[in-house]
Amino acid sequence: MKRIYPTVALAAVLALSACSTKAGDSGSSGADGSGVKTDKGATTSEITLGVMTDKTGVFKNLGLGITQGNELWAKDFNAAGGVCGRQVKLETVDHGYKADTAKTLYPQIEPKVLGFVQLLGSPVVAALKQNIASDKTVAAPASWSSELLDNQYVMIVGTTYDLEIIDGLSYFQEKGLVKDGDTIGHVYIDGEYGKNGLRGSQYYAKKHNLTVKEVKITSTDNDLTNIVTGLKGDGVKAIVLTTSPAQTGSALAANKALGLNVPVLGNNPVFDPVLLKSPAANALDKLTIVASSVPFSADIPKAKEVATKYKAAYKETPNGGIPYGYAVGEVWGAVLKKACENKDLTRDGVAAALKQTTSASTEDLVAALDFSKPGTPATRQVYAATPDASAEGGVRYVKPLFEAPEAKEYVAPHQK
Repeated sequence: MKRIYPTVALAAVLALSACSTKAGDSGSSGADGSGVKTDKGATTSEITLGVMTDKTGVFKNLGLGITQGNELWAKDFNAAGGVCGRQVKLETVDHGYKADTAKTLYPQIEPKVLGFVQLLGSPVVAALKQNIASDKTVAAPASWSSELLDNQYVMIVGTTYDLEIIDGLSYFQEKGLVKDGDTIGHVYIDGEYGKNGLRGSQYYAKKHNLTVKEVKITSTDNDLTNIVTGLKGDGVKAIVLTTSPAQTGSALAANKALGLNVPVLGNNPVFDPVLLKSPAANALDKLTIVASSVPFSADIPKAKEVATKYKAAYKETPNGGIPYGYAVGEVWGAVLKKACENKDLTRDGVAAALKQTTSASTEDLVAALDFSKPGTPATRQVYAATPDASAEGGVRYVKPLFEAPEAKEYVAPHQK
């Protein structure tokens, strides 16, 4: 599906007043020779951003893709001159998708960084949420729960899990895959990720008289055959997943093997291209993925540019984390440049610049973003996509950015 997208001027390329690199003690509070204030994570020559990712856990492939996207952005941003005479540096640690490990690593990395360009995983973000607030550290979580939006330092790039599911179920109804009064199943990981996705199903169900059969699992439950068997007995017409990729593969394989063969909706991190080479490969045709970040293979100029740069720099199988990681960097770049304009590269200055960012654009890697409204998702738009072994990154989108009427009406938990 090909679509021509209008060129959108990036907020990140606002003209800036020149910033001197003279003066000040590196990373200390105060102002440099041009009056730019700094504190942690900013010296006269560098700005350090943190990456707390998963290199060894259940989302290691997604973590790798997002990190590579972050790295590609930093390289481009620095080549274009950086910000305020400073280059961006990334400080990376692996928490393995374990909250206790993240809690141990955080005090080691926090003093070195101005903010976080990646904080991957709902359990990790939940564990560090209070630290982020008390340290006034703006963080872009690779976790998209709307429950996080009570924290002014959380910068969710894209929409949230609940809205993804609302948009996705609307798409299913538009395609005739579910109808008012149907019974659907929702299998979800117990935690902020799964519960926030379930919140979306529950909201949509009330709007359309659906019955939701809820099944709670842990992140380590990898055989979902019995669960799908139960859902078949419940007579579900569709299954919603907020699960890990391995769990998605198990659910899809069981859906086919048991002869249920209902459409399956998954949001954001449920799919990994490795599933196309797994025993579940011939069952993936029933899966639709909704996410606010563009697939790696998207026929969009900026996505194609990022894909070309990725293939020149890396050899791993690409996934949708790459354009997303780049998009997060673009938003961070816009915020840093606004902070530079304000002559305040302190953590307080970055937080203030984030609130002033009302139309951050990533050239459709994600929808345009407005961070000025407390507690409110920065966008409500998603792409709908499907697995495709012939597409680079293993996914092709079947519907460009859209916002369902139900998503427009939805009030997020902390929306004011």
